[in-house]
Amino acid sequence: MSAPPLKKPVVTEREARQVAEAAREQDWRKPSFAKELFLGRFRLDLIHPHPLPAAEAVRRGEQFLAKLREFCETRIDGALIEREARIPDEVVAGLKELGALGMKIDPKYGGLGLTQVYYNKALALVGSVSPAVGVLLSAHQSIGVPQPLKLFGTDEQKQRFLPRCARTDISAFLLTEPDVGSDPARLATSAVPEGDDYVLDGVKLWTTNGVVADLLVVMARVPRSEGHKGGITAFVVEADSPGITVENRNSFMGLRGIENGVTRFHRVRVPAANRVGPEGAGLKIALTTLNTGRLSLPASCVAAGKWSLKIAREWSAAREQWGRPIAGHEAVGAKISFIAATTFALEAVLDLSSQMADEDRNDIRIEGALAKLFASEMGWRMADELVQIRGGRGFETADSLAARGERAVPAEQVLRDLRINRIFEGSTEIMHLLIAREAVDAHLSVAGDLIDPDKSLQDKARAGAGAGVFYARWLPKLVAGPGQLPNSFSEFRHEVDLSPHLRYVERHARKLARSTFYAMSRWQGRMETKQNFLGRIVDIGAELFAMSAACVRAELLRSRGEHGREAYQLADVFCRQSRIRIEELFTRLWSNTDDLDRKVVRGVLTGTYEWLEQGVLDPSGEGPWIADTTAGPSAHENVHRTIG
Repeated sequence: MSAPPLKKPVVTEREARQVAEAAREQDWRKPSFAKELFLGRFRLDLIHPHPLPAAEAVRRGEQFLAKLREFCETRIDGALIEREARIPDEVVAGLKELGALGMKIDPKYGGLGLTQVYYNKALALVGSVSPAVGVLLSAHQSIGVPQPLKLFGTDEQKQRFLPRCARTDISAFLLTEPDVGSDPARLATSAVPEGDDYVLDGVKLWTTNGVVADLLVVMARVPRSEGHKGGITAFVVEADSPGITVENRNSFMGLRGIENGVTRFHRVRVPAANRVGPEGAGLKIALTTLNTGRLSLPASCVAAGKWSLKIAREWSAAREQWGRPIAGHEAVGAKISFIAATTFALEAVLDLSSQMADEDRNDIRIEGALAKLFASEMGWRMADELVQIRGGRGFETADSLAARGERAVPAEQVLRDLRINRIFEGSTEIMHLLIAREAVDAHLSVAGDLIDPDKSLQDKARAGAGAGVFYARWLPKLVAGPGQLPNSFSEFRHEVDLSPHLRYVERHARKLARSTFYAMSRWQGRMETKQNFLGRIVDIGAELFAMSAACVRAELLRSRGEHGREAYQLADVFCRQSRIRIEELFTRLWSNTDDLDRKVVRGVLTGTYEWLEQGVLDPSGEGPWIADTTAGPSAHENVHRTIG
């Protein structure tokens, strides 16, 4: 007898946290540079000397990049994709012939077997021509069918699906629902066991690639029943299965060519053989997939930074104001310096994180998340500065510029396209909380029971004894370190001296750890509600990580004779800019308006300030804030299309 269909779950805040906690990786079996950094331990040995790819990986990667570059130059018209809001079928067909769908797939399944480093280089190259094409490829490989199967699939599943993904089939990842974003505990799509199948019902939103996908990774809730553990579970689903309807192709402020839609499942039968991992493992699979999958977004930000630097350099030399090129004016020059230094740092963070992912010696769950967080925020700022440097021309579309005889520079498009990166694959606010949870894991491991209201007095007593031992050893180490010794990190001392920056990182890693410990002592169980404080802690860690990566990359380039002097200059400028931001963040840990902000928010929500909204008209259309997601047959035309 089959289990009854699920009702939309009603979830408390505590239950939602428990679901998220159960999905995260619990153990740290490998070292983590970023985890140690948050604990006040600057483990430079984990990232220096900078890890390097194997010679064969470089040969294979460079060979593919050369082919991809020619394809991008001759076959992809980014302006056309922007105008028509669609990637031409012949472009997708060409990418398939090139093997671009299988960049990360093992050659034994027909893929190219590129490393994470070269996969990111390929995404950056494609994304510089058309961000929409970059998203098509990354959504397919970073979070679509190939990555979950690589990590969790059976041999039989890999044999069945990976050759298709490598050459012919586009895949999509379906987790989000109209009423479910970063809180998957409320997931409503159901997968009810029926014989040898599961029957899927529900609606998925923002299904990137979903409009044209051949294969889907779907997260659905299996009800607990006899013989079934239940829980959120991952399935590979054929996109042309009866009962699947793509009800809408969504459009956005940027990335106008992406195939993103709303997908409804009504009585869709999926063989049990298509279940990825055991029942209840879906969220863990999703989060583990994103550990490296998130690195595709920094790749697009690095590409945007490089392009922004090129345009800023050329335009600022050509445009004159008050008798000299605008680059000679300090106000503009500061923006150019920021773009150059930040692009160098973002590439350093991306390449270091990616190479560590390829080597698999370190646990990079925090590094990958920091890379995504930092790159998405700084990438947006760089694009915004470019628009400002371009002035009115930065606000004007490329087509309009061309129509009146000027160079078609799509600065405003890049700004629009990059905006989603602060939301995609974990918004900045969610990334703050996710990283903060990992950053305080050591503390919760030894002292978590002390602040858990459900724990008994005996549990709290045991936790107190264990915490006393841990902190008696740990806290004294936060008092002094090599950052206070003037000759530390002397191997980074050349024409430009980077050693003071690494000493700064070491000192402020300890300060960061002390601040975190003090906050936990002060707020205890309320710590998880101090989201702004946690966000600043994470932002400081991101800056310290970026400073470390920039210095290590500069030394790598110097040691190889590849623009070493210039790299040291860029690293130095970035670190000086970063240190200013870090000092401000440390100040704002304790000097801020957080308490006042909460009072204002309560007033806004209770209507106290409703008078402030008077004097304007709301142009929004009628309709519910969140669309109805009641399971059932679709009343819409199916807009799914297959790219042959």
